[in-house]
Parts: sequence; structure tokens; C-alpha cells
Amino acid sequence: MRAQAKRLRHEEEEESAFISMTDMTVGFLFIMMILLAFFASQMQEPDAVSRSDYDRVIAERDSWQERAETRAEVIVRLEAEIEALKQQRSRLQTQVSDLNAALDAERATVTELTAELDMARTRIAELEEQIQMLLQQISKLEEDIENLRRQLAELQQIDPLEAYLAQVAQARREVLQRLRDAIRADFPNLQVELSEESDALRFQGEGLFASGRSDLTPDRREIVARLAQRLDEVLPCFTLGEASRFDQACNPGFVMIEAVQIEGHTDDVGTDRVNRNLSAARANSTFFAMTQAAPSVMQHQNLKRQPVLSVAAYGPDRPVASNESPEGRATNRRIDLRFIMVTPQDTDGIEVIREALESVGDQQ
Repeated sequence: MRAQAKRLRHEEEEESAFISMTDMTVGFLFIMMILLAFFASQMQEPDAVSRSDYDRVIAERDSWQERAETRAEVIVRLEAEIEALKQQRSRLQTQVSDLNAALDAERATVTELTAELDMARTRIAELEEQIQMLLQQISKLEEDIENLRRQLAELQQIDPLEAYLAQVAQARREVLQRLRDAIRADFPNLQVELSEESDALRFQGEGLFASGRSDLTPDRREIVARLAQRLDEVLPCFTLGEASRFDQACNPGFVMIEAVQIEGHTDDVGTDRVNRNLSAARANSTFFAMTQAAPSVMQHQNLKRQPVLSVAAYGPDRPVASNESPEGRATNRRIDLRFIMVTPQDTDGIEVIREALESVGDQQ
């Protein structure tokens, strides 16, 4: 832009010089014409000049006139060119003004963009700092995750003893469910349920005994007889003795029953002595009815070669419902058939059970 302005000033100076020379030429011609007129006015007849001089003067006059006319044409042409140059200069000046305005706008834009760039750089620095902090946090979390994974892997490592005890609980639940479903199928009106711990079958006392009595009612002896028969079908796979019929298909976990307790329970009505004696008498009545119906049930033995079927009496000590209502007391007057499983203390105990069951299976 500066070069363009300098060039315009140079052109203006040349134009001024040209106009000055033109003016001087015209002035010079004008002076010559005045001089010629003056000389002509001073000429007198006696002072006439020769023809040759006259012709020469005329020729010079014509020459000067022709030159004046030529210069006039040149002046007109130059003035036209000067006007065209002025118009061009005006256009160029307009363009310069427009370009200066555009330049100012672009400079303002550059200033704004520079400010925005500075802000963006500041923001980028902040974001990079945040990213670095987050990466550190991610790294810490990855370390925590890895630690938790190691802990989880350690926890997921199967403890043989825990796995065996889980199989024991599962096998006991399945045996109880099998007995419950069989009794329900045979006696739909009898109230028999699994305990909350899935370790016992519960029979309401009113269903087997008359109120305050320990002997089984005649129409309920069949229930106990059928229970003994069903139990005699289940026990051979989980016990030792002559009646044992172990094979891995029916007992894949190699679990063993320690005891099947016939438990007598009462409500809290009456004295403690009476209730304990009543609960024991009910358990014994059930025991004798079962062994009479299925004598071979006593042949099933535990790891210590003891009969698994036994009795226990708890009186009112273990209620399963509130004794404040008739329904709750009726629920507490019950017989429980509880399964107690052999639970080894270590893996050596598991191996002892496995060998004992396998030895029985080999004898078949």
C-alpha cells in the first residue's frame, strides 16, 4: 500500500511538471505573436523588407502557428489523458480507502482471533492439566481394580472343604424335598413343611396326636409307617451298614448322614415337666411306629457305625410360632424329622467319608 501511494505522488509530480511546460510553451508562443504584431505595426512602406525575408517570416509564422496548433492538440490530448489519470487516481484512491478499511477490519479480526487464541491456549492448558489428573486417577483406579481382581481370584479359588459342605447342604435339601413331596402325595391334607434352614421336616402335632396325648391316633399310624418306608428308601445311599446301597449316581457328592432325629415339641401350655415328658413320649411313639413299620431302617449306620435314627425332646423350648394364639400353639405342637449330616473339619475328613462309602459300594 505504501508503494502504491508513493507511485501516485510521483505521477502527480510528473503531471504538474508537464502542465508547467505546456503553460510555458503557450506563453512563449503568445509572446512571439505579440512581437510579430508589434513588428508588423512598426513596418512602414519606406521600410519594406525583401520578399525573401517576408516569405521567410511568413514561413516562420506559419511554422509557429502550426506548432501552436499541434501543441494545442497535444495539450487537449494531454489534458484528456490527465483527466483519465485523475479518474484512475480517484478510483485507485477509492480502492486504497476500501483496502485500508478491509485491512483495519482484518486487523481487528486478527486482534480478536489472537485474544481467542490466547484464551484457547489457556483452556487447552487447563484441559491438559485436568486430563493429566484424570489419567492419574484412572491409573490409580486400574491399580485398585487389579487388586480387587486378585482378591476376587483368591476368593473364587474353590476351597475343597467349603465346596464339600455346600454339596452336603444341597444333598440334605434334596432328600428332605423328596420325602416331603412323597408324604404330600400320599396324604394331601397333612401339614408338612421344610424348616427355614432346610434341615428338617415339620409335622403339626394335631395332625399326628390328639391334644395332650403322646400315642399316635390309629388313622395317623399309616402316615408314620409310610414315612418310615420312604426314609428306608433314601437312607441306603447316604449311610453305612448291611442295608447300605451306595453308588455315585445317587450320591455324587459322597455325603453321609450322621443322624435322623425324631424331635418332639410342644406349646407352652402346662408345666415344663409335663411338656418335656410329652414331647419325649411323642418322639418315642413315632420312633417305635417307624421301626415297627420298617425294621430295616435301624440298619442304616453313620461313620461311627451307629444307627442314624434317634429321638430328641425339646418340650416348649423351640417354638416356630407365637404361643399367644391357638393357631400358633397348634403349630408348635409338632414332630420334626431332622437330618444331621457328617461335617468333616478338613479335607482329610472328606477322604475318610469317601473311602468309607466306596468300601460299601465295592461290597455290593
